[in-house]
Amino acid sequence: MKTIEESFERSRGLFNITVTPFDEAGEIDFKALEDNIERVIALGYDGLLIGGTYGEFAAMSLDERASLFKAVMQVVGDRVLVLLCAAGQDVRQVRDLTVLASELGGLPMVTPPYVTEVKDEHIINFFSEIVPLSKTGVMIYNAPGIGITLSPTLIERLCDVPGVVALKQGDLGLAVIDQLVSRLAGRIRLLVASDLVMPAPLAMGFDGLSSTNSCALPELIYAIYHAAIEGDIRMAARLHRSWYPLRECARRYGQPQTTKAVMRLRGYDGGTVRAPLTGLTAPQLAELTQAFERMRLDPISGIPKA
Repeated sequence: MKTIEESFERSRGLFNITVTPFDEAGEIDFKALEDNIERVIALGYDGLLIGGTYGEFAAMSLDERASLFKAVMQVVGDRVLVLLCAAGQDVRQVRDLTVLASELGGLPMVTPPYVTEVKDEHIINFFSEIVPLSKTGVMIYNAPGIGITLSPTLIERLCDVPGVVALKQGDLGLAVIDQLVSRLAGRIRLLVASDLVMPAPLAMGFDGLSSTNSCALPELIYAIYHAAIEGDIRMAARLHRSWYPLRECARRYGQPQTTKAVMRLRGYDGGTVRAPLTGLTAPQLAELTQAFERMRLDPISGIPKA
């Protein structure tokens, strides 16, 4: 991918938020990463998000993040759009990663700087500096869980920055979604940031979805997404309800821990998590396993029985 226009056209559809598999020594397992990427591409996913929040970018060094970007782009090439998360607390690192992501042919994804006393004008100035560094444009990531929550009004102002092509929206209140779709549809691409709540924003007009749990449940997430965008909202809702037991665990114990644990239950290699995160305790894993088995008993989930 080489241009802002191409980024805009391709910033829609179903995106796998790829977990970063760490081996027992704590190093990135690039073979497991490649296997997990090829699995979702083969199923027809439209893109990947690499090194995001649930990719544990905050636990990686700048060199590791750069190596991750390069390794993934070498595997994927131009087959699907790759969102490369350039978020960070150090603006200098955000600059470097944004430039690298663009040079590699990916689309940089950037959060507002998450430091104290940051005002709206600081955020606008920040994006006005960062976005022109990328020849492929920038996706804004509104991530309430890791910093400032961007208001719809501020998001609309940020869309005036040339080169902003898309928004990954983590604040999924229905009133917020209604305002964003009504005012920004067609101007930028709008992606649902979480698969824990996805049918409603898609039905209301969002352009796509990014999903962490698609690492463990790729077929089911694919089915929910396509039912929603094809207008079969009842089927999308029914499919979405089928994995509610796992969503309960994800909310209680966190992602990517639960996602990686379900991947292991399915024979996929999600690796371990890095500190400060910890793996599930034995009781937590038992509860998650039970929830997975209950979900698998529902034939509509499409997950093979043991």
